[in-house]
Amino acid sequence: MSTPRADQDSPWKQILRQYFREAIEFFFPATAALIDWHKPPEFLDKEYQQIAPDAEVGKRYADQLVKVWRKSGDELWLLLHTEIQAKPEANFTERMFIYNLRIFDYFHHPAISLAILCDGRTNWRPSVYEFSYPDTHLRFEFGVVKLLDYQTQWATLEASLNPFAIVVMAHLKAQETKRNASDRKAVKLNLIRRLYESGYSRREVVNLFRFIDWVMILPEGLKQAFWTELKVYEEERQMPYITSVEEIGFARGLQAGEERGEQRQRSLILRLLNRRVGEVPEAVQQQVERLTIAQLEALGEALLDFEQLADLMGWLEALESE
Repeated sequence: MSTPRADQDSPWKQILRQYFREAIEFFFPATAALIDWHKPPEFLDKEYQQIAPDAEVGKRYADQLVKVWRKSGDELWLLLHTEIQAKPEANFTERMFIYNLRIFDYFHHPAISLAILCDGRTNWRPSVYEFSYPDTHLRFEFGVVKLLDYQTQWATLEASLNPFAIVVMAHLKAQETKRNASDRKAVKLNLIRRLYESGYSRREVVNLFRFIDWVMILPEGLKQAFWTELKVYEEERQMPYITSVEEIGFARGLQAGEERGEQRQRSLILRLLNRRVGEVPEAVQQQVERLTIAQLEALGEALLDFEQLADLMGWLEALESE
C-alpha cells in the first residue's frame, strides 16, 4: 500500500520515552508498583550500547535501558525490549538472557527484563531461557506482553485514559488495515478524534498524533482527503491543535526526508516561531540563523511544544550548554 519506514523503531522509541511511566503501568503493573515515580527515570543509552553493540538499531528493535528508583530508595534498572516486526528468531530468549547477564556483569546491577511483542503471530510467545544438565540447571524468565492479545480487549482499551491504550489501538489497526487504505484512513481519523474527545492536552494530542501518523501510513491519493477531513473536524470543535498550525506538516516533511533549501528552512522556521511565540527579537533570529541543519530540524520538532518566547529562549540556552 505504501513504502515502509526505513527506521521502524523511531516512533516506538519516542513514545516510550515520552510516556515511559504510562507504558510500564499499562503493560507491567506489578513492576510499576515497585517504582517511586516522583523521581524521573534516567535513560541509560551509553550503558545500553555497551551491553548490546550488536543490536539492530533502526531495524527491528526499540530497546530502552532505564534507571528508576524503588519506593525503598534503591536503584532499579529496567531493560525494556520492544520487538517491532518480529520474525522467527530461535535465539530471542537467549538474547534476552545475555543482555540481562551483561548488565549484571558490566555494571553489577540486577535488572528487570521486559518484552513487548508487536508481531502478528499468535503462537510466538517467548518468555523463558533455560538449560539443564545433571549438575547444573538455569532458568531465566522475563516479563512479556503481546499486543495481539489486546484485540479481544477493545472495550477496555477504549475506556482507558492511559496514552498507551491509544498506542496499542493504533498499532493493531495498522496491522489490520495493511491491505485496505480506505479503511485505514477512516480508522486513523477515528483514533485522532478520540484524542480530542478523551480530554487529552494539546501536547498529548500532538505526541500521540505523531505516533498514529507514523504507523498508519496512507498512500498519496488519500493523504489530502485525510487532512481535509481532519481540518473540518478541528474547526468544528474549535480546537486547532494540528491542521491549522503549519509546523506539524513541516516536522513531518523533515522526518520523511523531504528536500528543502537551507535558507527556505530557516525562513519557514522563523515564520512559525513568530506565529507560535510572538515576534522573535532580532538577536534571537540571528541565533536561529546560525543553527546547523541538524539543530534546525531539532528546533522544527521542539517548537511544536512552545507556548511563549521563554520556551524558545530556554531551548536555545540548553543547546548552547550541550
